[in-house]
Amino acid sequence: MTALELVDDLISDLEARLNLAPGASLETKQKSDNKKQQQGKKKEKKPKPQQEKKKGAPAPPADQPDICKLEFKVGQISKVWVHPDADKLYCEEIECGEETPRQIASGLRPYYTEEQMLGQRLLVVANLKAKNLVGFKSFGMVLCAAGSNEDGSDKVEFIEPPEGAQLGEVVTFEGLPPPVPLSGSQVEKKKVFQKAMEGMKTTDECLAAWNGHVFMTSAGPCKSQTVAGGPMR
Repeated sequence: MTALELVDDLISDLEARLNLAPGASLETKQKSDNKKQQQGKKKEKKPKPQQEKKKGAPAPPADQPDICKLEFKVGQISKVWVHPDADKLYCEEIECGEETPRQIASGLRPYYTEEQMLGQRLLVVANLKAKNLVGFKSFGMVLCAAGSNEDGSDKVEFIEPPEGAQLGEVVTFEGLPPPVPLSGSQVEKKKVFQKAMEGMKTTDECLAAWNGHVFMTSAGPCKSQTVAGGPMR
């Protein structure tokens, strides 16, 4: 065997070991291997992280009573002033356990002085759509009972929570399921408050009630001071 034939045999043996095609260079082999690796990487798909499904508000039951579509919160007046452009309106800031006080306008000037209003504990209807009342934006309303004085004049009293009820506590109704409040837009569109008003009146013991179901807090029932059997508004 000549020296040239020996070299050819060595080259053939090396090509076989490196899995090279006859006459192919090492650079060609490296490019081929790199291409296969890149193709393999493309095929490998990283698993997508599972996203948590957003939990929406619970849907109210179909037979939910109208009163349970409303949200009544325990509140306290922290600031009050006379509306500059309305004879009967007070403007109030009411603490309801929220980040900022609620601004609410109430037609109570004929019945309460500013001194009587300040610090008053009460119930706020909290899921009504905000309304402009003579240029003042009101975010809800305060709940009162109406009756008559001995002389026949009108009497209006706050529905008051018991002393132990915390500001921001949501009122429940004796014998009814827990409230699932609707949005302010739904309350207005479906006239929920107007429908609920038909059954809202105080009992003979001055307790706030809807069709006999008493307004309750963790500290006991809500009531007016002296109005018995009066409509609540």
